[in-house]
Amino acid sequence: MFRIQTDNVLIPDDQVSTAEGTWDSLKGLSFDDAIAKIANSLVDFSFRLLIAILVLYVGKFIIKRIYKTISRIMINRNIDYSLVTFILSLVKIVLYFILIVTIVGILGIETSSFLALFASAGVAIGMALSGTLQNFAGGVLILLLKPYKVGDFIEAQGYTGKVKAIQIFHTVINTTDNKAIIIPNGSLSTSSINNYSLEFYRRVDWTIALAYGTDLEAACDAIKQILSEDSRIVQGFLADDFKQRLAEKQEEQISDIMESNPECEEVPGQKMTWWQRYKCRRMLKKQKQQIAQVKLTNEEASNSHIDATPFAELGELADSSINITVRAWTLSEDYWGVYFDMNKRFYIELPKRGFEFPFPQMDVHLSKV
Repeated sequence: MFRIQTDNVLIPDDQVSTAEGTWDSLKGLSFDDAIAKIANSLVDFSFRLLIAILVLYVGKFIIKRIYKTISRIMINRNIDYSLVTFILSLVKIVLYFILIVTIVGILGIETSSFLALFASAGVAIGMALSGTLQNFAGGVLILLLKPYKVGDFIEAQGYTGKVKAIQIFHTVINTTDNKAIIIPNGSLSTSSINNYSLEFYRRVDWTIALAYGTDLEAACDAIKQILSEDSRIVQGFLADDFKQRLAEKQEEQISDIMESNPECEEVPGQKMTWWQRYKCRRMLKKQKQQIAQVKLTNEEASNSHIDATPFAELGELADSSINITVRAWTLSEDYWGVYFDMNKRFYIELPKRGFEFPFPQMDVHLSKV
């Protein structure tokens, strides 16, 4: 409840009653007693104020230590930067709010009215910004659950492109023609998302139309031979291919480190200094961490037992052609390169091997009258 004073200022009932009680307590006292009581009140308030100032500085110091500790832990665990900034801001706001409420209580001010007023304001603001809060909640879910990350190629809300940034309220996607599309996180968190970058491998499909009368077995063998000549295409099980590619990548990384740091190579008759040994150990440790991260990231792919041998078989007997279904597996990052390169090779090499691409045709039969 509130009372309205003559200056039209709203003052809570508890504060009004406190002020009236203080005034009534001074009535009937002598001048000396009133001065003594006021002096005692000032001393008590000064003591409370001193404690409040001390709590303020100690609280700020503790908040800074908590902030730095949480920040260091999240950075060491390689948590997404957008999520780090959001959590740190939220932690700082909550801790400072607790500190302010504590100081207000120390000063002797009733905190129940303050908390009730703050809660009422929060409800009003939440109702006014319901759509914005939905996007905010969606951003928190995306940053926590990570259905996609910066750099992934996704399809969502009718747009396809690479994720450029994940903000608290929206996600920025760069399309293939370099348009920046800003999508609210609320709709992204409640809709279907096709993340092309989530899997390590992807299957590429083609449909090749050849003329009727074509030697089907010879055509399929020719297509498989063309596919086998490209090193980007998997020729067996995905697990075996992944192990081979991982080993090659490890050798390349180690070779690059040795080439960029020739001082790490041991030379007969020369002894390495302690600084060189320390530097080389640090680089090799970093290399092992990178390899472990690759293994962790692609653990599912390494355990996969999918037979990814190139496939080419008759798929359809169409009106003017026989359609051969062709399938092959490759790394997700090589998908479009393999797709377009194979299209070009099929068009150029199959006619050279005696296979004909048909044009639409129609058989007309004339009857004699």
